[in-house]
Amino acid sequence: MEINSEIEQLLKGVAQNDTSISDAIKQLQNLQSADLGYAKVDLSRKSRNGYPEVIYGAGKTPTQIIEIMKALKAQGENVLCTRVSHEKYQEIKLAEPNAKYFSDAQCVQLIQQEISLTSDYIAVVTAGTSDVPVAEEAAITAQMYGNRVKRIYDVGVAGIHRLFEHLDEIRKAKVVIVVAGMEGALVSVVGGLINAPLIAVPTSIGYGTNFGGLTALMTMLNSCASGITVVNVDNGFGAGYSASLMNHLGVKENTD
Repeated sequence: MEINSEIEQLLKGVAQNDTSISDAIKQLQNLQSADLGYAKVDLSRKSRNGYPEVIYGAGKTPTQIIEIMKALKAQGENVLCTRVSHEKYQEIKLAEPNAKYFSDAQCVQLIQQEISLTSDYIAVVTAGTSDVPVAEEAAITAQMYGNRVKRIYDVGVAGIHRLFEHLDEIRKAKVVIVVAGMEGALVSVVGGLINAPLIAVPTSIGYGTNFGGLTALMTMLNSCASGITVVNVDNGFGAGYSASLMNHLGVKENTD
């Protein structure tokens, strides 16, 4: 049952003197969050932000992840968990056999409600194959929230003809995510060729002076191409989440 529906039923109970005010306060507190001791699971995030809480798996034990998943699952929502190693997933699937693992993205999905996909799509573009894990985190996140996704991988500036082979497909996307390491130049190139919002994701892929993604980040922040928004290094999830919000805003005008 949706939280708003539960609140409505609770208020009716108070109005009809079936529920005391003190009991109602306790129930309202339980509707907002689930206190597991090591985590306070946000149960009302979807009603505030449109999407339920997402579990960040790095730094959490499999047991902690499982218990948080159970709290979110009880709300009837689809559950997404990011940064989950294959070893952790082996334990998670014993408790949640229906959980699906995406190894490249290191994401776990637990689907309880059917996902309807948008007609407009998000294009996820990478400079190199080494950027694919971050790109897949973005793609899986976007798909989780009901977006069609088209993947266009390994089209970096070192062989820029590869990009032009897919340019029409990229231009027809409502939102474009570009994932690049090294010097991050692909973002400026794509940004100068499209009329859609572009979300840039710097990755930590590269040799020493990539500085763990800092060089790509600075290149993207300093791009002279307009319409570029930059997320943090390796933050595929953040890119996919933001792209989903954008992709659900109306219908892209056909300029063909």
